[in-house]
Amino acid sequence: MSRRVSGPAQSARPIPGTRRWEPPSSVRASRSIVSLIVLLLTLFAAGAERTGGQSNDQEYRVKAAFLFHFAQLVDWPAEPVSGTDNSLSLCTLGEDPFQGTLEGTVAGKAIGSRTIRVRHLFTPQDLQVCQIIFLGKAQSKRIPMLVADLHNAPILTVGETDGFLDAGGMICFLLEENKVRFEINLNAADSAKLKIGSRLLILAQRVVGEGHGK
Repeated sequence: MSRRVSGPAQSARPIPGTRRWEPPSSVRASRSIVSLIVLLLTLFAAGAERTGGQSNDQEYRVKAAFLFHFAQLVDWPAEPVSGTDNSLSLCTLGEDPFQGTLEGTVAGKAIGSRTIRVRHLFTPQDLQVCQIIFLGKAQSKRIPMLVADLHNAPILTVGETDGFLDAGGMICFLLEENKVRFEINLNAADSAKLKIGSRLLILAQRVVGEGHGK
């Protein structure tokens, strides 16, 4: 059991000529991985109760946090797909179901050397500027066409409707026992030259695609 040390008489002072020990980078990386997995599991436990407007807000707050961690756990192409500002664009299409939550959760955060930029688009022709595109329930009738138009482009497609993976989408949110979960389509990600990290695969409710589980 650790003890809290307080007071100047008990403060640890460095010995002259020495320096504080720092854990190796591999240990620090392992700690970061553990912290990330704990956070994701905490998100799994966050109930999205389906009663009233406040519950819908909670559901999309959880989904916004997941989107940030999806961006962290996908291997992106070395160079930005488009533009010169080295940003990573997370897009929605049509009316924003997050109602501003994405900006408060992910906008401005860094993924490696890239900064996340939230963009709300209104025409499918603009989707090629995105690295992550969230296709909400309002797009359910157009999802097969939208996903087909993005086929093989290095864009992570994320949805929340039945049949999203079957239509060629890469990650689909679902609610199970009032908790936000997600499924992954490895074949779709591989076709787009996007590598889904193993830590994300472990946390998925279901993974479909060639080679999984071998």
